[in-house]
Parts: sequence; structure tokens; C-alpha cells
Amino acid sequence: MNLIKIPAKKVIKDLKKVPESNWIKRGEKMALDLFQQMSKRVPAYKDWLQKNKIDPQKIKTISDFKQVPTIDKKNYLQNYSPRELSWDGIFKTKQWVISTTSGSTGEPFYFPRTKEQDEQYALTAEIYLLTNFNIDKKSTLYIVGFPMGAWIGGLFTYEALKILSARGKYNLSIITPGINKLEIINAVKKIGREFDQIIIGSYAPFLKDTLEEGQRLGLNWKKYNLGFIFSAEGFNEDFRDYIFKITGSKDIYRSTLNHYGTVDLGTMSHETPLSILIRRLALKNKNLYYELFSERDKLPTFTQYLPEMFYFEDINKSLVCSAHSGYPLVRYDLHDYGGIVTLFEVYKIFTNHGLDLNKFISKYNLQDTLWNLPFVYVFERKDLSVSFFAFQIYPETIRKSLWHKDLLKSITGKFTLLVKYDKNANQYLELNIELQPNVKGTKILSDKIKKLVVSRLLIENSSYRKTAEEYPKRVIPKIVFWQYEDAKYFKPGTKQKWIKTNP
Repeated sequence: MNLIKIPAKKVIKDLKKVPESNWIKRGEKMALDLFQQMSKRVPAYKDWLQKNKIDPQKIKTISDFKQVPTIDKKNYLQNYSPRELSWDGIFKTKQWVISTTSGSTGEPFYFPRTKEQDEQYALTAEIYLLTNFNIDKKSTLYIVGFPMGAWIGGLFTYEALKILSARGKYNLSIITPGINKLEIINAVKKIGREFDQIIIGSYAPFLKDTLEEGQRLGLNWKKYNLGFIFSAEGFNEDFRDYIFKITGSKDIYRSTLNHYGTVDLGTMSHETPLSILIRRLALKNKNLYYELFSERDKLPTFTQYLPEMFYFEDINKSLVCSAHSGYPLVRYDLHDYGGIVTLFEVYKIFTNHGLDLNKFISKYNLQDTLWNLPFVYVFERKDLSVSFFAFQIYPETIRKSLWHKDLLKSITGKFTLLVKYDKNANQYLELNIELQPNVKGTKILSDKIKKLVVSRLLIENSSYRKTAEEYPKRVIPKIVFWQYEDAKYFKPGTKQKWIKTNP
């Protein structure tokens, strides 16, 4: 069954009545079928299977499927040409929309996107816009505040909204200011009153900036019926509460949701009123929280997903996904730290802790939003990169900046990068630098490091470059010097931690 061909309202009815086990079985069937098709029709995957001595004819059950080695960008995508990675070896005669990663690890990687992916996202967006925002009953202005350009967020959202608006004949209007906060504010001021509701799609740090700037300019956000769609990075529930305080929104469960997506595969899952409720309840019960997420301190983005569009697996807390993307990918290791949990398991976990989840659902009047779908949760990556203004910064770029002839007499080249928040809850980069023995940190040295780091990031990281155009002061890192072999970040005899995700 191809879900994107089914009317969204029919899909919603099915999500409420079809058992979760059926959705999971449909996902397993999709993944197996995708594997078999790729083994015959994708030159790169056919070659990869041969090199790994995998006979596709022996892969007949989901248990067999789970024994197939995973692929990722390093062992698969980077070893083949775009043509070899495509269905039937055809690339140049297709009609792609192509997005790029930020290029933070050196060279950007380009992912083609198909019309089917746009339609998948359109269906996903349509079912949550109907469920949460009643777009069939309210005139809606959707402000696309994601970056426009070669990155996936802005244009992918725009295409999906155009498709669903036409398909459902909704009174849905779109404006695309991207990450220009004054344009977003002006749009709300000038035309916001003409609509029953305004939905702003944005990365969390950008939205916070926009709301606060609007306040400084005298805009009373509480006069508008606002909803928010987030993507690209997680945030805590204090942030959600803060947004509601500024905007005066009344339903914290329906008026915001966050996506989990990648350039590789697109939008894979999203928060639902139920997943938000569960996360908020778990934060109040440490034991419940640990049983759900197997972590005590890290906070994941907690979402529900449609298995027959995106089939997730959890392999030692590394998320693996199979999906019909531009480059079809099966058992693709996202290298995202997280896990999956079924709806059935969630109810059981609550019961084990003496809690009746249905009572909370009734308390907050969420009965009409419930879908029989499994959950996938994702933490920020471990010791790989920091998420700053919705994009990743990798240690390799910083290493290149610090390995400079003018610096080596003063610093060792070791550092620890992390993201912190000031008293106003604004993100900033902190770069902790190890000094050479008997060297003192000075303002001159600090300024030199800032200049070199910023220059390198502007060259190598397109998302950083775009953000710097809008927020030139906010992207400059704070430099903190530490004495040689200081135990906090540079303890001798241990592996250097280039990245720290929990300051």
C-alpha cells in the first residue's frame, strides 16, 4: 500500500484504528521489499553486497534482514558515484531537487530528493496540521523560517506545503522569509490579522531570537493565534514553556511539535501531543524516565513514526533506518544516538511505575490525537559534533584553525568545544584552549584564535556562513584558556575529548 496516494483524513482514521502491530509489520514488509529491489536495481548496493559476501536470495524474513550489515556514508555513499547509487544507475536524466549537508567535516555531501519524498513529507505534514491545527477549519498563514537555499529545511518544507495545500484545498497561505527575523516580524504585523492562525516553522534558537526581537519592537505576540513547527535540533521543556509564556498559547501539546529528520532521508518522524505528554511526564519521574530512554541526564527528542515510510532499528543505541530516499538506503546507520520503543511498551512502562497513561490523556483532552504508532527517540550525537543554531560544528574544522604557525608557540592544539547558554538563554560557543607550559592567555591571543576559527568556519561550513550573515556577533566563539594539563579538560594520560555535549 502506498500511503501517499491515500487522502490524509483516511490515513488519520487508520492511525487511530489499525493496531500498532500491523503498522510495524507493514514497515517490515517495506524494508524487505526495498532490500530486494536495491539488490537487483542499484549498482552500488549490488556491488556492496557482493563485496560483503551477502546473497540477497537468502534474505527472506525480517530476521534474515537484520543480519545484513549496515551501510553508512563512509562505507557506502562516499565509495560510489551518484549514478551508481541511483535506481538502475540513472542519475543525470532524472528531475531531482538536490540538498547539501553543511560541509562541516570538510567536503559537503549532496543528496538528491525525489518527488515521492516531497509527497511523503506533504502527507506527514498534512496529518499533523489537521490533527493539531485544524487547517481544514481555519485559514492559516505558514511562515517558513527555515534557511532557504541548498539546505533541506526551507525548500523541502515549502514544497510539501504547496502539495498538501493543493491536494486538500485548504485555506493555507505560505510566506518564505527564511532566517530573517525582521521579515518574519513584519509578515506577522502586516498580514497576520487576516488569518485565523499563524504557524511559524523555525529552528528553536532562531525562533527565540525572533520572538524576543518582536517584543523589543513592540509586537504583542499574544494578540495572534500562533503555532510552531521545529526541526534540526532538540530543546528542553523549559524552552517550550518559555515560548508559551511569550506567545500566550493555551495548548502546549497541540501548538508545538519538533521534527526528526536528516538531509540523507528527509523528515522521518515528529512529535505528537502524546509524545510531548509522555516526555513531560517522564521528566517528573526519574525512574520512569530511565526505563523509557536508558539515560538519566540526556534529554532526547521523542517522536512517533510511520514504519512503512521509515523503518527504524536500534542497534546498540545507534539508529538505523530503511527508506525510499533519493539514494535508496536500507539498514542505513544514521550514527544518531537513540532508540525505539513501541506504544505497547510505553503503556506497560507507565503501568510498571503505577501510572495510568490514559488518565493523563483524558486530563489534557488528547483522546482525538492518539495514533497507534511506535516511537523513536534521538539524543544529540556523542563526542562527534556540537549542535549550534540547528547545524553541526565538527572538531576537525577547529583543529585546522588552531594548527597555525602563529599559534603553536602559545597553545598545544588541544581544545574542548561546547555550547552554553547565557543568562538570557541564548546559545553561544565556548572554545576551551590548552596553553603551552608557562604561557598565559592574553586578549591578543584570544582575538587571533577567534579570527582564525571564524575564518575557517566561514570557508568550510555553509550553515555557519549563512547564520553569520544574520547573527554576526552571536556566532563568534568565547575563548577560555586553561593551563597546560589542567584536569578539567586536558587531564594527561586520557583520550582528548574534543566535544562536550553536557556542560
